[in-house]
Amino acid sequence: MKPFTYERATTPAEAAAAVARTPGAKFIAGGTNLLDLMKLQIETPTHLVDVNGLKLDMIETTADGGLRVGALVSNTDLAANERVRRDYGVLSRATLAGASGQLRNKATTAGNLLQRTRCPYFYDTAQPCNKREPGSGCSALGGVSRGLAVIGSSEACIATNPSDMAVAMRALDATVETVKADGVTRSIPMAEFHRLPGDTPHIENALDKGELITAVTLPKPVGGKHIYRKVRDRASYAFALVSVAAIVQKDGSGRVAVGGVAHKPWRVEAAESQLSRGAKVAAAAMLDGAKPTHENAFKISLVARTLSAVLSEARA
Repeated sequence: MKPFTYERATTPAEAAAAVARTPGAKFIAGGTNLLDLMKLQIETPTHLVDVNGLKLDMIETTADGGLRVGALVSNTDLAANERVRRDYGVLSRATLAGASGQLRNKATTAGNLLQRTRCPYFYDTAQPCNKREPGSGCSALGGVSRGLAVIGSSEACIATNPSDMAVAMRALDATVETVKADGVTRSIPMAEFHRLPGDTPHIENALDKGELITAVTLPKPVGGKHIYRKVRDRASYAFALVSVAAIVQKDGSGRVAVGGVAHKPWRVEAAESQLSRGAKVAAAAMLDGAKPTHENAFKISLVARTLSAVLSEARA
């Protein structure tokens, strides 16, 4: 690790201001992603602002019957919460599918959403990576790409978003609440929070410099059968090759978001109208325009098969 300074913030606005005014500063909460990247010198913050004392670890009912999940709620507490399990089962299941028990005990809701997109070349500092060093090139385009994106990618980056939780939150139409350095708050729909790579893959989300996530709001429950199915190379502690978060109603309509295929949780609302015509048709509409590599083209059919299994489970 390289040397850095450290402080503990006492309010969200104070934390945001500290990061905004200090070049190279980063927030730290659970540190399950940031500390790993610091050890590899992929992330080299000059200053860390500890937000663990900000009392953002509550899960509360909103006025409209939804839930407000504090940014510092641990993955374990989120998955185990009675209301989450009862009314937002897809989120509980997705959260439990991520990482390991030890990591979920430490990882936070906001930190999970802010994980750096994963690619073996991003972690190999001997290889060019536009995400790590903008303008250096994308080694994955001509390299090992089995686990990488098939849609929404660009010539600059084909990495995938690693979060299971974010896929479920996209299906639930969650909203990310933030505070900026000047104390101004805003709400960002989950659909707009994560960015596609385009020409700037190092910019992964809609946050401004110093902007701090304070909570994630879930709207009023929509009912239906909640299912999260994750296909991976081993039974635990592995990122998704393909994952499907689905909320299916009795009439066969529903919401579907897919993980493991893009730079962000992938949901195409227009494609959801095709669910009644079968998983293959709906998946084709969802992945229209996909540009897989020769190594990950199997993900196209894997999405359809996984969605088919999910719909069969919902009918059962």
